[in-house]
Amino acid sequence: MLLNIGHFRTQSRSRYVQSPRKKKFKLFPWLLIAACLYLGYKQVQSYFVAPEALFVLGGHEERERYAAQLAQKYPDIPIWVSSGSPEDYAENIFDKAGISRDRLHLDYRASDTVTNFTTLVDELKAQGIKSVYLITSDNHMLRARIIGEIVFGSRHIMFKPIAVPSESPPEPIEKTLRDGARAILWLTTGHTGSTLVRSLGKTSKFLIIN
Repeated sequence: MLLNIGHFRTQSRSRYVQSPRKKKFKLFPWLLIAACLYLGYKQVQSYFVAPEALFVLGGHEERERYAAQLAQKYPDIPIWVSSGSPEDYAENIFDKAGISRDRLHLDYRASDTVTNFTTLVDELKAQGIKSVYLITSDNHMLRARIIGEIVFGSRHIMFKPIAVPSESPPEPIEKTLRDGARAILWLTTGHTGSTLVRSLGKTSKFLIIN
């Protein structure tokens, strides 16, 4: 009885050699765990921070309303709102809360969550602000924190996250991964890739920017 030794060796190697795709799938959970542990560490660290400003991500007016209420408790710190409600409407929200307009900074350069951070990080740094309250919706907070750690962290600006209750469902993890990659792109090249992603978003639901 003859044995095909070559065939036997090929089969043996195929049992032990994993495809690159399988290796990536096995690596992904560990990367996710590492990211969660890091965010947990930063969450604990944020408890010892005394924020010097409110930083509000635009997108839903309840974030601005919540920030206006919070600003009443901290009357000495400025408020920065990135691409929120139209100027007159936003000013009215803070006027009703008794917040003087000289504390309010409305900026409309951002077109998405990544640029919420990148358009203002250097201005906050120039103002000498080293820590902020980060205010956004609870379903949006994970993505905001990932971006914030990369963008604000690059300028040594810390933040204390404050999640505003929302009825919206949790965001898909793909959005967080995508925008985390865009934040790293900005860190290395100075570009966020927003133009490219927006053009691709016209044909792909996965890539829609917000």
